[in-house]
Amino acid sequence: MGEDAEIILHDVRDLENSVIAVSETNLSGRKIGSPVTNLILKMLIEGKKSNKSFITNFEGEAQDGTVLRSSTYFIRDENDEIIGMLCININFKKMEEAIRYLSDFVGVDLRSDGKEESNIDHLSPSIEDIAISSIKDIVSSMNVPSERMSQQEKLDVVNKLNDNGIFLLKGIVGIVAKELKTSEATIYRYLSKMKKNELNISFDAT
Repeated sequence: MGEDAEIILHDVRDLENSVIAVSETNLSGRKIGSPVTNLILKMLIEGKKSNKSFITNFEGEAQDGTVLRSSTYFIRDENDEIIGMLCININFKKMEEAIRYLSDFVGVDLRSDGKEESNIDHLSPSIEDIAISSIKDIVSSMNVPSERMSQQEKLDVVNKLNDNGIFLLKGIVGIVAKELKTSEATIYRYLSKMKKNELNISFDAT
């Protein structure tokens, strides 16, 4: 696929060490034993709820800040459970430069967004980095610093993190508590409250 493409294979049965193979053209800075990414967690949650086989054309950010165009293909077992993901990352810098040149030459903007995902996949090297980048994305969208958040606002953040699959990772509660300037007990209480609400909704639907 050339020097501007990278292929990564994930075993999502071990989220904290999911990367089991990386092509020689290592664009993202990831290595064997690296954890899943924030968007892979979200895809894992969404993939369980749908029959999607792949998600294509979203943005990923490498550890050196390089923006990659990415696609992910789900690997399912005989029970249709997602057990792995094949991710293809492409450095589109040269292509974008060519398109920009052609756009200027013909006087028409040939650049097209075309991305299925609005979120950026942070290709982080550690579980802590995944949690912190995910929290920062949510907090920045709320326009309230974490130290000034109300209890309800912190609950909303935890709810969004839960929807994105962050709490599937081991040892994540302590990191979230630290970033939200609260205690682990409070985070567990929020999660318990959300679980009870989900149960109530399921009972109401029957």
